[in-house]
Amino acid sequence: MRTYATAQHTGTDPGQCDATAVRTSPDGTRAYVLLDGLGRREETHLWALGAARQIARTAARRRDAEAGLRHVYDLCRDDALHYGVGHKAAAVVAVKAPGEPLTVAWCGDSRAYLMERGIAVRLSEDHNKRRVIPPTATSPFGGNRNHITSCLGSDRTDEDVRNRYRHPAIETATREITGPCRLLLASDGTYEPHEDARHCLFTECDGDDLIHTVRNLVNLAVDTAVKTSRALDPNQVYADNATALLADLAP
Repeated sequence: MRTYATAQHTGTDPGQCDATAVRTSPDGTRAYVLLDGLGRREETHLWALGAARQIARTAARRRDAEAGLRHVYDLCRDDALHYGVGHKAAAVVAVKAPGEPLTVAWCGDSRAYLMERGIAVRLSEDHNKRRVIPPTATSPFGGNRNHITSCLGSDRTDEDVRNRYRHPAIETATREITGPCRLLLASDGTYEPHEDARHCLFTECDGDDLIHTVRNLVNLAVDTAVKTSRALDPNQVYADNATALLADLAP
């Protein structure tokens, strides 16, 4: 039985640069990767596909999400320093090794959630301006959530990003898996419409058929974004591309 599935929807723009990858090492360690590529160029899409696969290979081999992401982050940073600004992506990685906790690492605003005990537990914290400038009573929206403060392809070190935005370039989380649960990796085009419409992510991800469930998740995200934007301005209908990876995990 297949234990993971991915889905993408291009939204209202035919171009998209997202990528996913899954790799299982001989010892049973499995790495899950989602990259939300910035832009609409085909070259960026191809780069994201290659980067996602390289992160997944390294993370599975080293049995750690941060090790996989940081290895490729450093390679991309070297390229950015030597050849100038290149391709960029918000990245999130999760690794489950047999008998060990789930490890998660990210840079940017792609998210990881764990579905357990009837709720969606968010494991990552966004790297964007809204985190840097949180909403307040006088500024209810805070900073721009679409302005990311860290990403794969950046030439900045952890110290550079921390000095500027008060968080490192890459952050991590660890979660014990005590029973069957479901992992969701999602781009902002997937989770933002659901969050804005106050949809229950656990319910949306709770279908028996993983392929059918993850397709419905991204399709509903795009449909919701279209309806919301149409209500605000019928002449400016827009929905970001949506990408998600859904996986069943066990201890």
